[in-house]
Amino acid sequence: MNVKAVLVLLVLALATIFALVCVLLTRGRAPSTCQHQPPEQDGADDGQSLVFADLTPEELAQVVRYLQGNLGVPLVDASRAKPSDNCIASVDLQVPAKAEVLRFLDGGGARPPREALAVLYFGNQPEPNVTEYVVGPLPTPAYHRDVTVQKYGGKVPYHRRPTLAVEYKQIAGFLKTQVFSAAPSFMHQVMEYDGANLAALSAAPRGFQSGDRKSWFVLFQNVSGFFVHPVGLEVLVDHSSLDISRWAVSKVFYNGQYYRDMIQLESAYVQGRISVEKVKKAPRDGDFSSMKPRAPSAALFPLQYEPQGPRYSVRDNRVLFQAWSFAFGMSVHRGLRLFDIRHKGERVAYEISVQEALSVYGSNCPGGMSTRYMDGSFGIGHYTSPLVRGVDCPYLATYRDVHYLAHSQVSRVSKSALCIFEQNLGSPLRRHYSNLQSLFYGGLVNSVLVIRSIATIGNYDYVWDFIFYQNGAIEGKVQATGYASSSFLHGDGLRYGNRVWEHTLGTVHTHSINYKVDLDVGGFLDADLRLVWDSQGKGVIIPWLEVRMKTEVPKVT
Repeated sequence: MNVKAVLVLLVLALATIFALVCVLLTRGRAPSTCQHQPPEQDGADDGQSLVFADLTPEELAQVVRYLQGNLGVPLVDASRAKPSDNCIASVDLQVPAKAEVLRFLDGGGARPPREALAVLYFGNQPEPNVTEYVVGPLPTPAYHRDVTVQKYGGKVPYHRRPTLAVEYKQIAGFLKTQVFSAAPSFMHQVMEYDGANLAALSAAPRGFQSGDRKSWFVLFQNVSGFFVHPVGLEVLVDHSSLDISRWAVSKVFYNGQYYRDMIQLESAYVQGRISVEKVKKAPRDGDFSSMKPRAPSAALFPLQYEPQGPRYSVRDNRVLFQAWSFAFGMSVHRGLRLFDIRHKGERVAYEISVQEALSVYGSNCPGGMSTRYMDGSFGIGHYTSPLVRGVDCPYLATYRDVHYLAHSQVSRVSKSALCIFEQNLGSPLRRHYSNLQSLFYGGLVNSVLVIRSIATIGNYDYVWDFIFYQNGAIEGKVQATGYASSSFLHGDGLRYGNRVWEHTLGTVHTHSINYKVDLDVGGFLDADLRLVWDSQGKGVIIPWLEVRMKTEVPKVT
């Protein structure tokens, strides 16, 4: 065969190979005639998940109007109420009884009436108290019933009420006008107080015996990230009286020493009988506590990409993702909660929800050593914050607003406070590369669905996640970020934490997170669920399963 024929055959072979490669590379990538559509919602739902939906702004307004017109007592807006007033502290969804909901969802029963739970502070009564009312039916309320005794076994004394935002403002005014003014030399020369350069943070609980309502207020420099800028001054305020003019200082602490009040502290300072520790004035941005990046980013961060759009769908408060479906909501007190969680159409859990976040501190300063925060009393859902795209959640996540009514008679909205997204975890869910006997590779992308909210309660930002895996696993995870809580470093302070700055002690503390998990797995599975912290400080629910035969659906809390 001559050289010319060989060359012709070679060119034809190369052309054939090139054509085959082009076919293989473009196979299955022909442009679609229509855009990708998210998965279809299960038609059987037919709006059933709305039985768990949060109250709308219109419904919240209707509840307030009903209470104002049907309780027979004057109600002051909680945003400006005095302790001696009556006010609406909060309004939230009253989740129907489980038996009623199951009859509706599974048995074709009637839809449970839509109701609200209203918490009222009655300070303007012969026996001040906290009362809870169920109000319904919505959207047009026609009745209310007192459920306080049913829930708590008796009336709730007024001194047990969680502190409203307005009460903190009133205490701040009390400190500024009556407390600090009693020690003018000390406040001016040591604290360099100008009326605005100090911030106060409250410890809790408010006393150590029934009837107490006394709070330690720890003073910090009023700069960005003030939580780590203590100045050494702490004041115990007795705000138990319903008459603000009768509030008083019970004790004062400065740099390791206790004083009866600010007058005694001033006298000791003027006479030169106290050890003064001047704290270097921090710039407005807080210096080391500033959240500003220390250096510009060298390059843009990687972004998540959905080549055909989201593989999940969200309609109202219902999410559908592959074999999963569930309803979601936000409790003003307890935070993120899920209901009617199903896998392949079978309910595996009736409810999975955040219940409480507790933190216990230690310190050689009174504010720190007495702190036992129970964040549900402040309102985990109330302090759910807006989410920033690309930082708090991926850019392409689905965002939902959260409406709530707390500490005011007007509902508020936290924009984009809840996000839902699918996430590639970057490692295979399963895989095997076989190089014995037969040669093959098999693997599955570990992609999960995440629903997230972030609550900023004082110094801490809690990132709450519920994560749904393809293999049927559910993970509850919480990450604590934000700022450390600190005390003024003095004496043997290093026994109670670590030095963060010259006069700043990062105090030792323990977090305890409580979830409610109501499992429905074939009617016979119980589970004890515990929260543990991993090496990266992330809390993970660990189930310890014990199979028991049940004649009724168990409830696990």
